[in-house]
Amino acid sequence: MRRNRNAKIVATLGPSSRDRDVLNDLFKAGADVFRLNFSHGSHDDHRRTYTTIRELEQEHRRPIGILQDLQGPKLRIGRLKDGTVQLTRGERFRLDLDETEGDSSRAPLPHPEVFEVLERETPILLDDGKLRLIVKECGSDYAECEVETGGPLSDRKGVNVPGVVMPISPLTKKDREDLSFGLEMGVDWVALSFVQRPEDVAEARKLIGGKAGIVVKVEKPAALDCLDQLVELADAIMVARGDLGVEVAAEEVPGHQKDIIRACRLAGKPVIVATQMLDSMVQSPSPTRAEASDVATAVYDGADAVMLSAETAAGHYPREAVQFMDRIIARTEKDNFYRAIVEALHPQPEPTAPDAISAAAAQVASTIGAAAIVSYTTSGSTALRAARERPHVPILVLTARLDTARRLTLLWGAHTVNTADVANFQEMVDKACKIALDEQFAKKSEKLVVTAGVPFGTPGATNVLRIALVDGR
Repeated sequence: MRRNRNAKIVATLGPSSRDRDVLNDLFKAGADVFRLNFSHGSHDDHRRTYTTIRELEQEHRRPIGILQDLQGPKLRIGRLKDGTVQLTRGERFRLDLDETEGDSSRAPLPHPEVFEVLERETPILLDDGKLRLIVKECGSDYAECEVETGGPLSDRKGVNVPGVVMPISPLTKKDREDLSFGLEMGVDWVALSFVQRPEDVAEARKLIGGKAGIVVKVEKPAALDCLDQLVELADAIMVARGDLGVEVAAEEVPGHQKDIIRACRLAGKPVIVATQMLDSMVQSPSPTRAEASDVATAVYDGADAVMLSAETAAGHYPREAVQFMDRIIARTEKDNFYRAIVEALHPQPEPTAPDAISAAAAQVASTIGAAAIVSYTTSGSTALRAARERPHVPILVLTARLDTARRLTLLWGAHTVNTADVANFQEMVDKACKIALDEQFAKKSEKLVVTAGVPFGTPGATNVLRIALVDGR
């Protein structure tokens, strides 16, 4: 099941892809990590899907990552009398805490925290930004607005207040219940929605307690203002372009995407680019040229992973979507300019022995024409350092911890193998050579660059580099 590419594929699961045969096809087609979207589906649905993935993992003898994506505090208007009203530009429209069904002049907004932060001239977006209101008068329980961009408004549509930090946690009561359920199942990653500030990540980390990696979804302008802090606190970042594109101008999203990827590359943190990457494939068996270019751009920028959402969750062609994503990534990485673009941003190693060893491993592998870099790791830090260098050769990650192997399926260039621990240095080298041969990363008489930490099992202690010759035994 070796992938002939470095960037990984995250596939969202849903009605189109919960079936075991479809899941199996998605994995064989190239999906490395499966996303369970807790905005939809019941706990029973997600448990059945989780169990199926773990069965496939055993069947294929290959670690598979599972990402739990929490819904977060989605703000929505309440009910409308006739289900839909028409808002007209220039007219007044009131939002308030009154739970009475709304009409063409007002709508319930059952979120007192919104009214706490509103000021005159604050914009309010409805229905993913399709409608735009401007606050003209407001109080602790109401906002009198003028319609700037009109159109039809249906009940329970989303509300966004761009440029305002809401006094709310990214973890609702539902999220906390979902998180407890996900951790009990054994998810590998937890994605936090609508993060606004560093404190949001700290709160989640206390609840997760190291049982899963934390993916911070950057989808609020407030998150962009403290991006470096969020990257430092997170285990990975997701560029959630859909929601981000609601609150910032569409023309600004590509620049923000590059800024986020750059910040993650420099910090050595995995970064996922998500939302509408092959969106036309929800209905079509092939993507548009623009979508192929969009995926390629993320790969050129050095993203660790690209994500499929509705394409695999609810689309008519989930297998084809993964296959096309796989082909686009592989072709992009073979482009003559790919290496030059990726290496234009080369993070400087920290002045530590682990960073020095990892940087040297990439250089040595290139100099001697090694077949692969083999990273022995307990926590995954050795592999993260190796991937930060974006080496010319694959990274074969060996770990005795299954949770580490699963988590690293998100990492650029990493092929993870869960294997028994080793007792001494020579056993480590022998095992590296055998697995590299068995997994078709090296042939007899080819060289490997092996990195590890001694004593074994010490997280973050990468301090050994060895060149090994595969002898075929």
